[in-house]
Amino acid sequence: MKPACLGGLSPRRFLREHWQKKPLLIRQAFPGFGGLIDKRALFRLAGDETAETRLIRQKRSGWHVEHGPFSPAVFAKLPERDWTLLLQDLNHHLPEATRLLQAFDFIPHARVDDVMVSYAVASGGVGPHVDSYDVFLLQGSGRRRWQISAQKNQELVADAPLKILRDFRSEQEWVLDPGDMLYLPPGYAHNGTAVNECTTYSIGFRAPSMQELAYGFLGHLQDRLAQDGMYADPDLTATSKPGEIPSAMVRKVTTLVDSIRWQTDDVTEFLGIYLSEPKPHVFFSAPRRALSQTAFASALAKRGLRLVLKSRMLYRGRIFYLNGEPYQAPAADLAWLSTLADRRCASVAKISADTAAQLYDWYRAGFVDLAVAKSDE
Repeated sequence: MKPACLGGLSPRRFLREHWQKKPLLIRQAFPGFGGLIDKRALFRLAGDETAETRLIRQKRSGWHVEHGPFSPAVFAKLPERDWTLLLQDLNHHLPEATRLLQAFDFIPHARVDDVMVSYAVASGGVGPHVDSYDVFLLQGSGRRRWQISAQKNQELVADAPLKILRDFRSEQEWVLDPGDMLYLPPGYAHNGTAVNECTTYSIGFRAPSMQELAYGFLGHLQDRLAQDGMYADPDLTATSKPGEIPSAMVRKVTTLVDSIRWQTDDVTEFLGIYLSEPKPHVFFSAPRRALSQTAFASALAKRGLRLVLKSRMLYRGRIFYLNGEPYQAPAADLAWLSTLADRRCASVAKISADTAAQLYDWYRAGFVDLAVAKSDE
């Protein structure tokens, strides 16, 4: 298997030689690609309250950042140069963006962050910076110049609203045309500047910090701890230093903490919930006219099931995690549920009663929907 987007490299070779190691420029990774959304549609989406957008302008006084939503009048008043519109999670709003993500299915979904689109006019950009995640920068319409550097100096401009590198020194430079793509591992300094009006699609793969994972796991564990009894010190003796923490108390609590244990299953459960949880700004909407459970089951058998664009589904073994909610599936349902998580849609021939009830709950919560019927395509 050699996805066209890797320039002929196999996924195994790309992961071995480039992933989290060194950049890769791929000319015509997506031949004929000109973007997923035009300017007018993007500006309309930027006015949606559910879209996460930022408008970045570079002026003589420095960098300026505004957060959306934005009305059409905002864009009509902007100058012809030096500004950029960023829209995160385009895959939550556009099926085509979700399909673009599928070109990178050789990377676990647990690592996926989002597809971000950057629209820029001439000289527009967000300044030289460093990302903490892996990113594929796919050029849509227009052209953009990329400068990159492996520099160790990552000191930032003081008091800037963005994390701009103070002393960026380019080591390599390219101009990307539509369909060209640049992969950058975490920590690689880069600066993208629009040569002319253009769009760039950033396919990002999250890399939580070890501190974030440890903190999250301890919080997860906290909700599952059950320690009996109360602290007791029947052998307490009188002290002349009442402000000092007793050594006996330190020893007892140390013994308590040392007794806390967790298993691989606890870590797996944490990762499934943590990595599939929606971002704070993401909300789901129940169907306006929900089918009855009987009608839903009948339609499901005919049309199959799909995840809604905002949903994240992961699994390990028999446990499936959909938007932070775990479900232990019967063995008979594992194959098609795995397909649903892997491909975001699946046909459903036979289904257990437990899973049927769970699917209907997910449907009522707005997590899943019936697949599009062929007659509707």
